[in-house]
This record gives sequence, C-alpha cells and structure tokens, in this order.
Amino acid sequence: MGAQQVAERFAELYGAQPEGVWAAPGRVNLIGEHTDYNDGFVMPFALPHQVLAAVSRRTDGVLRLHSAEVGGGITELRLDGLTPQGDENWTAYPAGVVWALREAGHAITGADVHLSSTVPTGAGLSSSAALEVVIALAMNDLYGLGLPRWKLARLCQRAENVYVGAPTGIMDQTASACCEQGHALFLDTRDLSQRQIPFDLAAEGLRLLVVDTQVKHAHSGGEYGKRRAGCEKGAALLGVDALRDVPYAGLDEALARLGDEEEVVRLVRHVVTEDHRVERVVDLLRSGETRAIGPVLTEGHASLRDDFRISCPELDLVVETALATGALGARMTGGGFGGSAIVLAEATDVDTLTKAVEEAFATSGFTAPRVFEATPSPGAHRLH
Repeated sequence: MGAQQVAERFAELYGAQPEGVWAAPGRVNLIGEHTDYNDGFVMPFALPHQVLAAVSRRTDGVLRLHSAEVGGGITELRLDGLTPQGDENWTAYPAGVVWALREAGHAITGADVHLSSTVPTGAGLSSSAALEVVIALAMNDLYGLGLPRWKLARLCQRAENVYVGAPTGIMDQTASACCEQGHALFLDTRDLSQRQIPFDLAAEGLRLLVVDTQVKHAHSGGEYGKRRAGCEKGAALLGVDALRDVPYAGLDEALARLGDEEEVVRLVRHVVTEDHRVERVVDLLRSGETRAIGPVLTEGHASLRDDFRISCPELDLVVETALATGALGARMTGGGFGGSAIVLAEATDVDTLTKAVEEAFATSGFTAPRVFEATPSPGAHRLH
C-alpha cells in the first residue's frame, strides 16, 4: 500500500486528511548478532519492506491507533494513562514511543494514526522497530521536536525495553532510522558512531536472499533475556563494562578465567568472535572483496548455533541446503529461535538455490519458506 492509499484510509477512519505520511523500513542484519546489547559492532541494512503511518496531531491527550494488518476498530488510549508493560497488544509499540517522548519532556498532546506494513512479523526483520521509528519520526516532525535520528532510535529502544518489556539492543531502531540506500550501516553500539559502507551487490553480480522460515519468535520471551543476562554475568566475572571490552587476541585467556562457567563461556566466545567478524566484513567490503564475506557469514551461523544456541532446525536446514547448492555463505539473522536466514549467492544461482531450499523444506515436512531478495534501501523518511 502506498502513501496515497494510506492517506485515503486515514481519511475514511478519522474524517479528515492526515497531516502527513511517513515510512520506516525493516532491516536485515548482515553480520553482528547479539552484539548490540554488549556495546559491540553490528552491520544491518534497511529492507524495501516498510511500515507506513498516516498521522495527525490531537490536542486532547488522546492517542487513536488503527492497523490495516491487525484489523478491527480504532484503539483509543489516554496519554496520561499509558503504563509500562500494561499493554500486551501491538498497540504497546506505538504507545510506548509516545510514552517515551513524553517521559523525555516532549509535549506530545495526542495523535490519530493509521498504520500499514509490508514488514513480515516474527521473521527477525525488525517489524516492531520499524513501527516504533515511524511513530517517532512522525511525532518529531509534527511537533517540531528537532531530535536527531540517533536520539529517536534511543527513545524507541527505551519504549521497547521499558514500556513493552522486551530487552532488545539499539541496532534495530538505529538501522530503521539511519540506514542509507545502497549501503550497510557499520554501527558502534557503544557510542552510536556510524559509517555507511557501500554494499552494491547487483553491480558485482551477487544477490542476498532472505529466507523467512515462517517459524515465529517472541523477543519478550524468556530465552532472549537469559542470553542477555548470561552476557552481563560474563562481563561482570571478567571485570569489564561489557563484552565489547574483551579483546579478540585475549579471548582464550578470558575464557580460561571463566573456569567451569560453561554456558557463560559459550556466550562470551560468540560475542567476542562475532565483533571480530563484523570488523572482518567491513575490511573485506572496503577492499572490494565482497565474495570473501561469504565464509565469514557462515562462521557466524555456526557460532549462533553452537555457542549462543539460538538456531532451530529450519534455520539450520536453510544454511546447510544453500551451502550444498553453491551459496557463497549463509547464516541465521535476527534474534533467533526462528525467523529468517540470509544467503549470499551469485545472481545466476538464485533460482537453483531457492528451489533447493523449498524442496528441502517440503521433504522435511516444514511449512514452505518465504524467499525474497534483500536490496539495501533507504531509512525512515517522510513520504507526504
């Protein structure tokens, strides 16, 4: 659905044209998984799939929300009644952003909102972050807040952490807010410094496929939180502020110091080696060796599967099948326990790879996967 259709539906719902229409994309993470809440490095890029929001201001302290995908009527909330973790519905994400803005001292007096999304939910492609960022950008513009993109991302993260109750890092919101077309975003999650790294696969005869396994996950579930708590325990045991501070060259020594803390050892090893993999991918891309990032992606999957233990049979099957069919590299992406995998391939191999993965899923009795090409796309912006 485009900006005009979203605006027309808004008018049907609320009886007037919206003041504007905004878009915020989902993201896929090229490399750097579960490093963001460890103050580490990540490298996402924005997808062409977006959440669109038609929005107008209100002055009566009321927030009205409607989603084309969820269906049903308009949800009406009072701003002075917004309570962290008091809403288990999809409305917690946009409401949480408004709550976070008001908590930060910004005078938001209400809004009418109609939303439409093409970002697959539960696929590890940051549908929730896109929803948060599109609301934040609309409020920033409509209320003249003048907040930079990185600060909007921080407020969106606060909304998800505190209001929704999901302990996510800063990557997803920053990617949705700050990515640029034709680039991957090299982000240092400690200081939010950014570098846009050219990532034009088509020019090199390459493609990056996203394979949505259709296995759904929920970040606010306990397993994600357990991994995060384990990483924090590792940092405390090693006497560092975050696992980012454990040098790759000193990893063996650090792991030895953890003794018989087997689970913590695995988590620490993944995070430290994953940060190193991000730096390797940046160096390879900057030197024009794009094909050489494939084995690094595959290493990342092995680490997520064996050390972080957040893969699943469907994700492993995508990676194994793709590699056996000639892919340059493949790995799961996102929070884990389902969601999507990415496959780096020669453009000429895309049809063969897609067919092989689909057949492997059918043979295994899994739900048919959704396969699409990931093209580095623009971050959040105003459409209308």
